[in-house]
Amino acid sequence: MHDTSGPAHLDDIDRQLLRLLAVDGRASYAALAPQVELSAPAVRSRVQRLIDLGVLQVVGVSDPSALGYPVQAMVAITTQGDVRAVADAIGTVENVIYQVLTTGEHDLLAEVVCRTPEELLEVVNDRIRAVPGVLSTRVWQYYGIHTIRFMVGQPDPVTHARSQPLVVTLPTRPAAT
Repeated sequence: MHDTSGPAHLDDIDRQLLRLLAVDGRASYAALAPQVELSAPAVRSRVQRLIDLGVLQVVGVSDPSALGYPVQAMVAITTQGDVRAVADAIGTVENVIYQVLTTGEHDLLAEVVCRTPEELLEVVNDRIRAVPGVLSTRVWQYYGIHTIRFMVGQPDPVTHARSQPLVVTLPTRPAAT
């Protein structure tokens, strides 16, 4: 069960474990232990606490391009009525891999992955725009993903200095022919 009473209080070891796991989520407790100067059981306990607090999820991150989905886009959606109901319906579209409710000109942003530009057109025109409550869409097709942040820096409660997030800059890939 996640504690939702406020931000989790993390110490330097917690933040170091988060950075190490962002680099290699499959690292063993025994491999992490000497890097944070704790025993493997103590690392296991800390990692479990971070999971229980909802601070950490250890997941596999796949590359859509490597899986045959080289066409990626952000779709901004303007809605009418209950935005959550619209988001629920759009969330059933298999090509939609991420959604956020937003403020401003658009109510939702949906990240979409497709095999071809034609499939992107079908997903946006025939699936997303067909959802009741969708008034308009705006599509930005990606050239490529440049930066992914796996960890957001959090201020140290004592020094108030921000820890440095792990930032991965992806190599530029030649376009598929």
